[in-house]
Amino acid sequence: MKTMKKILFVNACVRPQSRTNVLAKYLLDKLDGQTEELDLGKEDIEPLNLERLEKRDLYISNKDFSDDMFRYAKQFVGADIVVIAAPYWDLSFPAVVKSYIEAVSVQGLTFHYTEEGIPEGLGNVKKVIYVTTAGGPIGEFNLGFDYVKAVCSGLYGIGDIVCHKAEMLDIVGADVEGILKNTMQEIDQVYGV
Repeated sequence: MKTMKKILFVNACVRPQSRTNVLAKYLLDKLDGQTEELDLGKEDIEPLNLERLEKRDLYISNKDFSDDMFRYAKQFVGADIVVIAAPYWDLSFPAVVKSYIEAVSVQGLTFHYTEEGIPEGLGNVKKVIYVTTAGGPIGEFNLGFDYVKAVCSGLYGIGDIVCHKAEMLDIVGADVEGILKNTMQEIDQVYGV
């Protein structure tokens, strides 16, 4: 019997009418599996400070991942596919995405180092799909996706990482619906109609 894929939808879309969220939901409808949404806007994910870092390091050194601070890492490694929806802000993404990645990056849970010092992923995740939209051009400076791709491949060992984007949405005279439709058609071509 084939088991259903677990899809983790990491939603970093702040605005209720987010165009990034529209594209992400469209994509999720194309994927076969059970989706669990993590709305980062509703989570209290703080960046690591000294106190939290020392507490985390103590748990990690004891190989004790029972504390609630590890829930995001456990959720991440339990997924087969991760979809991250993040608007293109200041050449990358909202700051909460970085805090989320800090919370997920736990040595001994999402990755470990080999004897040679090479990071090796420990989770089930086989594919990460990054969805973003921008008011202007993204061009070669998609630093949000580039960062996510570097962490997911270099630290977690995930080999299949892709980006779907819609850009130039706020340019005067832009055909917003047409631009979004083009990205949806790209999604259709990759994941089926």
